[in-house]
Amino acid sequence: MTRIILFNKPYGILSQFTDKGTAGSARKTLSEFIDVPDVYAAGRLDKDSEGLLVLTDNGRLQSRISDPKFKTSKTYWVQVEGAPTDAQLQKLRDGVKLKDGLTRPAIVRRMDEPAGLWPRTPPVRFRKTVADSWLEITISEGRNRQVRRMTAAVDCPTLRLIRYRVGDWTIDGIMNGEWVEHHLKPSSAPTS
Repeated sequence: MTRIILFNKPYGILSQFTDKGTAGSARKTLSEFIDVPDVYAAGRLDKDSEGLLVLTDNGRLQSRISDPKFKTSKTYWVQVEGAPTDAQLQKLRDGVKLKDGLTRPAIVRRMDEPAGLWPRTPPVRFRKTVADSWLEITISEGRNRQVRRMTAAVDCPTLRLIRYRVGDWTIDGIMNGEWVEHHLKPSSAPTS
């Protein structure tokens, strides 16, 4: 039976179990939160991003979740600098030209700050003279730092990034820094 761990990753944690960085670095890893053998992250979530990280012991499922050719959708809650205009949101929806090409169209909507949102440590730095806003962005590809690059390309830099959903899994009911385990029958896989 396939083992699946849904982890609500805190800010500043690497999406791996060991730190292969420079000698003497003391970056926090998944091993400080998850003591489950033979599971690996299905895709990445940057150190400075938070939210849902799916881990599994099934290599085929891991590939299906992380490989862009399967188009597994992922939804992010994104706090951006500024108040995006309708034109800026439409650019995100249509696809944004990045250095590595045009992104696939995204589903984008304005949202209120998520209810029950945990505090981030360290807190986001705000500028008193610049407003901030929350967006919900759903993409079906996973380029390196894609959401951050997309919002920067429309002049609304990301301040805080939380992955809310991967396929059918969400962080609902999972406290930040906590995880839950699911088991899938061999024929099951994410549907979106």
